[in-house]
Amino acid sequence: MPFAQKERSNMPSIYALKPRFQSLLRPAVNALAKIGASANQITLTALALSFACGATIAFWNDRRAMLLLPAVLLLRMALNAMDGMMAREHNQKTPLGAILNELCDVISDAALYLPLARVPGFSFWLVATVVILSTLTEMAGVIGVQIGASRRYDGPLGKRDRAFVFGVLGLLLGAGVPIQSALPYVLWCLILLLAITVLNRCREALRELAASGRNR
Repeated sequence: MPFAQKERSNMPSIYALKPRFQSLLRPAVNALAKIGASANQITLTALALSFACGATIAFWNDRRAMLLLPAVLLLRMALNAMDGMMAREHNQKTPLGAILNELCDVISDAALYLPLARVPGFSFWLVATVVILSTLTEMAGVIGVQIGASRRYDGPLGKRDRAFVFGVLGLLLGAGVPIQSALPYVLWCLILLLAITVLNRCREALRELAASGRNR
């Protein structure tokens, strides 16, 4: 997990619900710590789960496979919160954990979302663009640390917001709701919001740096 960087966001996002979500997960985190589980193990579990779900969607030619997406996204969100809590609250913060946390997030996104290109209604190029821009949003967040600001989590379309949108799409498609004709429009909206998110994270990092008097 990353070193102690306060999560900051000046745009509306599902990140605002994170403290309440963490409170629900804390008993499970404490139980895992007692049996010797590590934050890095939780991070890698979330990665493996993402690959398994993506492979199932890509190769199981059945709409019911899409029902896995919301379930796995919710579980991955919980695991991502738990590895951070494990690192902070049980003295498991390490440089390796920081690397794994950032890399596994973007790899997991690709593993979950790229297989959607095989699902009727999804355009490969639009899905690929969403995945690329999703990676750029996380890069923009990390760049804040590189220039001396905090790790940026500004919206409007952070990791959890993306998970919510794709989870809803998976639920509707898995349930047989005919939304295929609307999917290109949804993806274009995501592309626009992701581009705005990249700009917001870069802008807010520079603004934070300027406010601290460290801008050069």
